[in-house]
Amino acid sequence: MEARSDFDRRQFLKAAVATGGVAALSACLDITDEPVPTGVDDPATLPERQHAWNDRVRTDDHGNVALPRHQSLLYVNLDGDEPPTDTDRTVVRDALRTLDRAYERSNDGLIYSIAYSPAYFERFDASLPDGIDLPSPRRLSPFEEPEFDTQDALLHLASDRADVILEAEAALTGERDEVNGVTVDAPITDAMTVADRRSGFVGPGLPADRQDVAGIPDSKPVPEASPLFMGFEAGFRGNQATEDHVTIESGPFAGGTTKHVSRLRQRLEDWYGEQNFEQRVAELFSPVHAEDGLVEGVGENLGSSSGLTPRMIENVREHAREHGRVGHAQKAARANRDEDGNVRLLRRHVESTDGDVAALHFPSLQRGITAFEDVREAMNGADLTDEPAIRQRVNNGILEYIFTTHRGNFLVPPRRHRVLPRPRPA
Repeated sequence: MEARSDFDRRQFLKAAVATGGVAALSACLDITDEPVPTGVDDPATLPERQHAWNDRVRTDDHGNVALPRHQSLLYVNLDGDEPPTDTDRTVVRDALRTLDRAYERSNDGLIYSIAYSPAYFERFDASLPDGIDLPSPRRLSPFEEPEFDTQDALLHLASDRADVILEAEAALTGERDEVNGVTVDAPITDAMTVADRRSGFVGPGLPADRQDVAGIPDSKPVPEASPLFMGFEAGFRGNQATEDHVTIESGPFAGGTTKHVSRLRQRLEDWYGEQNFEQRVAELFSPVHAEDGLVEGVGENLGSSSGLTPRMIENVREHAREHGRVGHAQKAARANRDEDGNVRLLRRHVESTDGDVAALHFPSLQRGITAFEDVREAMNGADLTDEPAIRQRVNNGILEYIFTTHRGNFLVPPRRHRVLPRPRPA
């Protein structure tokens, strides 16, 4: 009975975050009475890097980062067409400081960042410094037609507490005067308008609870232990860039990073209905993973690495000929290390059921957006389609099961420039 109660509670909390709004917050608070750790009065005590999350969240037994279970993406636009005013900056500064004071920067409190798009910086006469690699979003494969997210800014909120996400949103949008015992100085909506809101979740049990949506078979095949809809673990420490390596090293935005965020609709009927376990392993990791039985269950046995070896990465074409398919991970890995062997991308993806459709929000951090584009090109596997069994979306990793609906590029400035920055701040 207790297990069922826990299941129902998880279902409710995820649904509340997906729904959003004051009514969802009120219902959420009715079943949640644990205290939330408070934040700090002095923002100078917080990390200069907004993207420094890893030492503020949980890790598993292998040192893999466990992202906060509940997340929200608020896409916002500055009111008017002109550059921001001093009044606008005061509003945004006060709104963000309210969150800093109200919530400990941790998975038990609230972790968040604010990032700005190329469209935002086009409001100014000056351009970004030459060293900032922040192009406008574009199509990254010949078979996608995404909508481009060109809103001015993106607020990314993350917490293990559903009520914290909803309460923080209410503070930002002026629907609450006090949050976690802290007075709201100003809602961000006094200067900006929320253009879109998207919700996400990640962690064992959560996808299994929410698999009754379009894109997933009615047989409910998602394992309880899986943190993601596709049934396997991801984000292994050995295959993720460090926060240091994705940090911009010089110039006025030193200490910041760039952020690409895509939304991928998932169509998993064939993934679970036509592919057996070994075939899913082959298409997600590599054919060698399947042939040698390297993956057990959802991949808990892999530890801190996906198990990719240089041989698997270098022999993609040979695997295509021998096995008639290639793996998603082995393709992408061809472009995901620099000349010194460092991983280039730090991926922080979460699932979504917005609109009752299975989807994936895919934030990726890197020093420059070009790094993400390089890895996506390698993932497309277009160079392998001359092999008889490989088509652009068939037997070509997981491309048959994911469809890009949105793409957006953003600059995550260091904390000192997080409030409506100029392109060339002092």
